[in-house]
Amino acid sequence: MTVLHNPVLRGFAPDPSLVRVGDWYYVATSSFEWFPTIPLHRSRDLAHWEYAGHVQGAVPGDSLAGVPDSGGVWAPSLSWDGERFWVTYTVVRSVGTPYFDLDTYISTASRIDGEWSAPRRVASHGFDPALFHEDGRLWLLNLQNDHRPGGERFAGIVVTELDRDTLEPVGGTRLLLQHDRLIEGPKLLRRDGWYYLVLAEGGTGWEHGVRVARGKELTGPYELDELPLLTTRDDPGVPLQKAGHGELVETADGQWLLSHLTARPLHTPQGRRCTLGRETAIQAVTWDAEGWPRLRQGGWRPAAEVDVQTRPHPLPPAASPEDLSWPWSTLRERPDPSWADTTARRGWIRLRGRHGPESRWAASLLAQRVTEHHAEAEVTVEARPVTFTQAAGLVLWYNPEAYLALDLTWAEPEGEPQRGQQWSGTPGRGRTVLSLVERDEDGLRQVTVVDVPVDGRIDGPVGRRVDGRVDRRVDGRVDGRVDRRVDGRVDRQPVTLGVTVDGADARFWYVRDGVRTAVGPALDFGRLSDDHGSRLRFTGAMAGIHARDLVDAAFTADFTGFRLTCTPG
Repeated sequence: MTVLHNPVLRGFAPDPSLVRVGDWYYVATSSFEWFPTIPLHRSRDLAHWEYAGHVQGAVPGDSLAGVPDSGGVWAPSLSWDGERFWVTYTVVRSVGTPYFDLDTYISTASRIDGEWSAPRRVASHGFDPALFHEDGRLWLLNLQNDHRPGGERFAGIVVTELDRDTLEPVGGTRLLLQHDRLIEGPKLLRRDGWYYLVLAEGGTGWEHGVRVARGKELTGPYELDELPLLTTRDDPGVPLQKAGHGELVETADGQWLLSHLTARPLHTPQGRRCTLGRETAIQAVTWDAEGWPRLRQGGWRPAAEVDVQTRPHPLPPAASPEDLSWPWSTLRERPDPSWADTTARRGWIRLRGRHGPESRWAASLLAQRVTEHHAEAEVTVEARPVTFTQAAGLVLWYNPEAYLALDLTWAEPEGEPQRGQQWSGTPGRGRTVLSLVERDEDGLRQVTVVDVPVDGRIDGPVGRRVDGRVDRRVDGRVDGRVDRRVDGRVDRQPVTLGVTVDGADARFWYVRDGVRTAVGPALDFGRLSDDHGSRLRFTGAMAGIHARDLVDAAFTADFTGFRLTCTPG
């Protein structure tokens, strides 16, 4: 017996698609505008999961440049035909418009952690596609979108048979089911002579749920179960909210499971806030006398703890990556040595500043998922910005309209007004400071600015020429500011930055002589959630590092010792 503690994949792991192959269970989740595309996890006991790779090359050209926030790769569906893994998914290039401007793709692999085939585009009626394999035939399920004025954006579930080799349509597309409540995310299975459609119902927010329909023929007609299989729309007090987007899977010994997405909200004065995004959970399922699936615990609300008939199989702790692989993620492109280099300095990551944090094209940002409501992140950064257009630091990120950042940057000399760069020709004019900013839908605000405490120490042998003078101190100390040039090198004093997240509060700090010093007041971490603001949001909060250089794209910053600790409870 194994006890699952839901969510089993915690923090930004939405739209799970669960499949069993032998003794292993595999889950694929949405990645949206983030790389790696389509993260994959595996488990033998359903309780302990490990990262198993991703669908590399899922996006043609390996670029999502220009894709809107919460666009990109939506709702992958993973399947196994007895020989190969299949995954189908949609790349969505418009969000919040009548036209989703999307492309649906299929890729295959013989091993979950192996090489995936180049994606091939197939009929693209809408997002949330799925594949059904039966007797050597291949069927593509999807929703259809009626973009016309007065049309329904969720206008029913359709199915198209595909040739297994060419992936071209065989025959026409058929309508399976329409419903007065929003339905999407179709999954199909066959049991005891019935075809069951497992549907996401009610959207991805507080009204989300799972509804089941069945029919005697694959192509219908289908009748809807009168009761939802899973939902929390009727009880805002359930710890696991937004329960929906489900998939039924049979275990080796004939048990049934339901994978689904869920969210753990914070209750704040501004309302419920799901800062961790949507996560992956699993429920136990039975079948009633009439042949409908039901939650084993009764009702339709998810359980936080679930007993399953598996042998516990704990996994060793994941090692910290020496490269920029998982759990690191990047926006709209894979990390590239041209802007994220781990070889220039052993044990450090060198970021080259590019666009600002609100760019959809070239943001130099590396981030990891925040998985609990209590978390702490810290990193040591070494950089010497010489203009306000250069900065590097620690960031809590949701999207370009929701982030908090503590950055090492440049500011005018004390008392001088902010009027752009005051080019005086005097080398080193200005100050190196820590700038704390917050961004929401109303714009960017500077919370506070503090001078960086630096001591001006120069590493290297004594007697070297520094700014035209010879340093003759035994310990190599030079009077004055840091960043004096030594034999063509620039001395860049490191500073450790950190942030502590406690529920909806985020408090930034820096370390000086082993002592933490607060920077500014507590900031509202609740804004970094699916639920803040009026625009559609589908991802989750991240913590990471970033750099920018808006003029030359040449400024670099070195980072070491990044640590993100997430504490349950």
